[in-house]
Amino acid sequence: MSPAIPLSVLDLAPITEGGSAAESFAHTVDLARHAESWGYRRYWMAEHHGMTGIASAATAVLIGHVAGATSRIRVGAGGIMLPNHSPLVIAEQFGTLATLYPGRIDLGLGRAPGSDQATARALRRTLATDPDAFPRDVVELMGYFQGGNPVRAIPGEGCAVPVWILGSSLFGAQLAAALGLPYAFASHFAPAQMMDAIQVYRRHFQPSEALDKPYVMLGFNVFAANTDEQARYLASSWQQSFVNLRTGRPGRLPPPVEGYVDRLPPAARELLDHVLSCAAVGGPQAVAQQTRAFIARTGADELMVTCNMHDHAARLRSYEILAQLGADQLRPDAPAAP
Repeated sequence: MSPAIPLSVLDLAPITEGGSAAESFAHTVDLARHAESWGYRRYWMAEHHGMTGIASAATAVLIGHVAGATSRIRVGAGGIMLPNHSPLVIAEQFGTLATLYPGRIDLGLGRAPGSDQATARALRRTLATDPDAFPRDVVELMGYFQGGNPVRAIPGEGCAVPVWILGSSLFGAQLAAALGLPYAFASHFAPAQMMDAIQVYRRHFQPSEALDKPYVMLGFNVFAANTDEQARYLASSWQQSFVNLRTGRPGRLPPPVEGYVDRLPPAARELLDHVLSCAAVGGPQAVAQQTRAFIARTGADELMVTCNMHDHAARLRSYEILAQLGADQLRPDAPAAP
C-alpha cells in the first residue's frame, strides 16, 4: 500500500568495514530496484569526496548507472556541490542524463564542498569566498537548460530537469524562495535550523515557471526492523559513523554493537540526541508514530529517507517497513510534487 506522503530514498552509497566500493554499487542498484517496486518517488545520491566510507564521488555517473537499472523511479542528485564544478559541465551532464532517461532526472544543488578543505582545494583549485557566487552559478546553470545563451549546453538546452536547492541553513531557504524552486533541507544530519529555514522559505516564496507554491522535502533517518530492540541495535552502525565523523575520525560504516549509546560520553550523547530529533528508530508501530509526529511538526511535503545499516538485507527491510505503512499512518494531504 502506498503511503499518503511521498517518500524518497537518499542513498549515501556507504562502504562498510570489510566491504568495497564495488559492493556498495551493487547494493545501490539492488536498493533502487526494490525502492521502485515499493513505490518510492525518488532515488537520490550525494556528492562527497575523499571519504573512505562513501562511494558516490562521481555522482552523475552513478545516477546514470541507477537510472539504467530501473524503469520508473526518479533518479537524481541530493546533491551536486555546484561550487566544485562549472555550471556548463553540470548542465551537459544532467542534460545527457535527461536525454537518456527523459522525465526521470532531478538535480539538487548545494554550496558546501562535500569534503574537507584540502580536498575542496584539489577539486576547485581555488576556494571562492564570494557569497553571491553560488546564486549566480545556479541562475547560469538554469539558463543553459532554458537556452538562448551565446554558450549552449548540448545536450542540456531544452531539457526538462527540475532543479532543487539544498541546504542546512537559512541561505538555501532564501535562495530557493527567491527563485521559486523546491527546497530540500538536510535535517537528517544538520537539523539545528530546520524549522527556521522552513518558515523563511514558505514566507518568502515567489511563484515561478518551475513551481507555483512552496514545496519542502526533509531529510529523515529511518531505522526500522521487526522489533524495537533489533532496530536500536542496527541503528548503532550509523550512530558510530556519525559520532566518528563529527569528532574528526571518519571511516567506513562499522558493524552494529550492543549498548553503543549507553557507553558514550555526555558530549557525544548530546551530539547524537540532536540529530536523532529527525529520525525514527524501532519496529513498525514505533516508526509509524515517530514519522507521523515529524511530519506533523514540520508540515513536510515529502520525506527523503536515509538508512545506513551495515547489513544490506536489514537495510532493505527498513525501507520496506516504511513503504508498507498504511495511508492512515501519515499525512493525507501532501501537495503534488514538482
